[in-house]
Amino acid sequence: MKRLPIIRDHMDTYVHTLREDVDIYDAIAFLLDNRVTGAPVVRAENELVGILSEKDCLQVLTLGRDGDIARGTVADYMTSSPVTLSPKMDIYYAAGLFLNHPFRRLPVVEDGLLLVGAITRFDLLRAVRANWQED
Repeated sequence: MKRLPIIRDHMDTYVHTLREDVDIYDAIAFLLDNRVTGAPVVRAENELVGILSEKDCLQVLTLGRDGDIARGTVADYMTSSPVTLSPKMDIYYAAGLFLNHPFRRLPVVEDGLLLVGAITRFDLLRAVRANWQED
């Protein structure tokens, strides 16, 4: 191996995203319909402002009152300031984050806020196979 594998080489460049003003029930439907466990929340120009996970969405049950479930928008439920990675980082750093946090997917950003992709634990397993599989 000539250089350390970097995130850019193994990340997904197409990422399902949501906007802050989307109704939380539409966002839940979006996650289910696209079979994703979470989605980055972006503003215009793909500026990352948060992430909405299936765990975040469970709050509609716990924040409701008197048998009614809660209402609101993605902004009311999303995790603000999510952990992010740079596409130039090596995959070892990403693996460490996945081992120490319950995240399944991490957004990849350039210039601090511009969403350029995402990397998953599954992507890292593919990197292991591509770079270290014995013949």
